[in-house]
Amino acid sequence: MAQPRIDCDRECDRRCKLSSRPNLCKRACGTCCDRCNCVPSGTSGHYEECACYANLKTRGGRRKCP
Repeated sequence: MAQPRIDCDRECDRRCKLSSRPNLCKRACGTCCDRCNCVPSGTSGHYEECACYANLKTRGGRRKCP
């Protein structure tokens, strides 16, 4: 059975609230959340909680998700 979808807007607001660039953070987080249905706890780090979120990369090979 599939996991229910999480509220990406709420989770990304929480994740990005301390970001120096909150709009950019929320946009990237939203894309990652839509793909992974997961956002790590806290405002940074904790990537081990969400392997899909942690492994998404930009074209340049950098971490995509905040």
